[in-house]
Amino acid sequence: MGLDSKTIKHIASLARLNLTEKEGEKMKTELSSILGYIEQLNNVNTEGVEPLFQTTGLVNSMREDNPPAGGRGDFEMDEQLNGKLIGQAPDKQERFIKVKSILNK
Repeated sequence: MGLDSKTIKHIASLARLNLTEKEGEKMKTELSSILGYIEQLNNVNTEGVEPLFQTTGLVNSMREDNPPAGGRGDFEMDEQLNGKLIGQAPDKQERFIKVKSILNK
């Protein structure tokens, strides 16, 4: 499947990418190759093949999430060490390090 430059520019804008002309051409080539491979996979006859969604046979390999009554998990920090670490931060509030917001409000 071939992609045109207009489609590549649209995809780049959706991904918030500013591509040079050379980068756009490279992306066009690479995406066309990927879509060609996917087209080949779509043409594979899978009739009679049972769908596979996992291979290990394990049902649930994760443990139960049971936090202790204290609510801090199994991590207990030495208060003296905590004070030293927080003390090195340029901006702090009580026992927390303050950082600049990265989210727009």
